[in-house]
Amino acid sequence: MRTSAMQWQPWLILCVAVISAVASEQLEGPRGFPSFYSDVTDEPIDYLDVLNHKDEGSGSGMGVPEVRVSRKQNHSKMFITQTTKEYLTGRWMTLFIPSVYTMVFVASLLLNGLAILMFIFKVKLTKPAVIYMLNLAFADLLFILLLPFKISYHFSGNNWTYGPVMCRIVTAAFYCNMYCSVLLVMCIAIDRFLAVVYPMQSLSWRSRENAIIVCVSMWFLSVGGVMPILLSEQTARIPDLSITTCHDVLDIKQFQGYYLYFFPIFCFVFFFIPMIVTSVCYIRIIQCLGSTNVASKCRKTRAIFMAVVVFTIFIVCFAPTNIILLTHYLRFANGYNENSYFAYLISMCLGSISCTLDPLIYYFGSSTCQRHLHNLLFCKGDAVEISYAKSDSQSSKMETFSNSLQSSQYKKLLA
Repeated sequence: MRTSAMQWQPWLILCVAVISAVASEQLEGPRGFPSFYSDVTDEPIDYLDVLNHKDEGSGSGMGVPEVRVSRKQNHSKMFITQTTKEYLTGRWMTLFIPSVYTMVFVASLLLNGLAILMFIFKVKLTKPAVIYMLNLAFADLLFILLLPFKISYHFSGNNWTYGPVMCRIVTAAFYCNMYCSVLLVMCIAIDRFLAVVYPMQSLSWRSRENAIIVCVSMWFLSVGGVMPILLSEQTARIPDLSITTCHDVLDIKQFQGYYLYFFPIFCFVFFFIPMIVTSVCYIRIIQCLGSTNVASKCRKTRAIFMAVVVFTIFIVCFAPTNIILLTHYLRFANGYNENSYFAYLISMCLGSISCTLDPLIYYFGSSTCQRHLHNLLFCKGDAVEISYAKSDSQSSKMETFSNSLQSSQYKKLLA
C-alpha cells in the first residue's frame, strides 16, 4: 500500500499544478511590460509517509513509525527582464510621470470644476453644444479624480497598495473617462460642423433631446469597452523588486493571445474612427470659414485660429498615445519590446494635459463664457442662454439670413 501511494503522489501533484496554471492564465489581464515564467525547484519538502505495520514492541499492535521522505517540488516563477526592472525603478516612472500627473490634477480640478459650476448655474442647458461641453467637463473631472491613485502608485516605486479590486476599478475607469472624452470631442466636432457648414439643414437634428441621447450613448459605449479590463486581474507581484504592479506587467503569453486582438480593436473603435471623423469635420469647418466673406476680418481670423487650435490639441494629445499602444500590442505577434510600452506611459502622461486645455479652448475661450464666469465668481447676473444670431420675425429671418449666418458661424465655434 505504501508503494502504491507513493506512485500516485507525483501524478496528483502534477494534476494540481496543471489546474492551478490554467486557472491563473484565465485570470490574467491586459498590462504592459512582458513577464515570463520558468520552472524552478524549491528546497526539499518533507512528505509524511505512514507505514501500516505493527510495532513488535507494542502490546496494542497499533504502533506506526513515521518515515519522512524528501521530495523536490517544481513550480513556475515569474520573472521580468532587466530592461523592465530599470523602467519600473527608474526616475521617469517614479518621479517624472507622477509629477506631471500632480500638476495636471491641480490645474484641471480647478478649471473643470469652474466650468461645471458655470454650466449648471449660469448657462441654460438648451443648446446641444452646451450639453456636449458639460459632459466633456464631467468626463475630464472624473478622469483627474483618479489621478491621485496613479500619483501614489508611481511615487511609491510602482507599488500598488490598494488591493486588486481597486486596481481593476481605477484602471477601467481611467480608460473609460479618457476615451469618453475622445468620443465627446468627436461629438462637439460634428455639432460644430453641422452648425457651420449646414446651418439650416441641421436645425432639426441639433436638438437638446438628441444631444442627451448621444451623450448617454457615448457613456454606455465607453463603459462597455472597458468591461474586459474591469473583469480581469490587473495586479502582478514582482518578487525580484518586492512590489505589486497595477496594469503594468503581463505574462508574455497573454500579449500573444486574446489581448493581441482586443487592444488594436479597442484603439480603432475608440480613437482612430473618432480621429478620422473629427479631422474631416474641422477641415471642412476651416474651409467653410475661409471661403466666407465677412466684414470683420478679426472675427474670421479668430474663429479659424480656434478651429485649428482645437484640432491640433486633439491630435497632439491623443494620437501619439494610441499609435504607440497599437504598435506595442501588434509587436507581440512576433516578439516583445519594453521600450514601446514605456513610450506609451510617457505619451499618456503628457496626453493627460488635454484635461487642462479642454476648459480653456472649449469653455473659457468664448467671450460669452468669460462673461458667465465673471458673473459666477462675483455672484452677478442671472442665467443667460447662449444664443445665436436670430431675427424677431419669420420674414426678417429669410431677409437677413445670409448676413446673420456669416456672423453666427463664428459664434457657433465658441459656444
